[in-house]
Amino acid sequence: MAKITLNINKKDYPLEADPQMPLLWAIRDLAGLKGTKYGCGVAQCGACVVHLDGEAVRSCVTKVSRAAGKKVVTIEGLSETNSHPVQKAWQEFDVPQCGYCHSGQIMSAAVLLREKPNPTDQDIDDAMSGNICRCGTYLRIREAIHTAAELQKKTGTKG
Repeated sequence: MAKITLNINKKDYPLEADPQMPLLWAIRDLAGLKGTKYGCGVAQCGACVVHLDGEAVRSCVTKVSRAAGKKVVTIEGLSETNSHPVQKAWQEFDVPQCGYCHSGQIMSAAVLLREKPNPTDQDIDDAMSGNICRCGTYLRIREAIHTAAELQKKTGTKG
């Protein structure tokens, strides 16, 4: 075990953790933030996506030691009031059915829109291809991302 301080959603969390522990478990079990979900544990489904210094990463395979000294943003930190353009668009299009994958979907979409503020359908499909939705809401996800891009332009918000 090692003493590791993680900056999650602009707050420091001093933790005792094995440096090899997946970041997901440090976020959920040690920091107590439950919005990031466990899906597959092998970086295939995207349910666990968080931002690490602005990069979308699979927290189930990212070692906690890699996150030390960096900024981690989870779904809880994307917006305190659910006012991020992606969150608003998700609500407008009633995207989630079961909702399990959507924290990871939203976090991936936020990075996409920061990198490509006006994505094409192909850009969206490519960027979101690693996020699995068992309910099959892919068309609503695509429409919500297009709407979020428009909202982002109006509000000046960046991913």
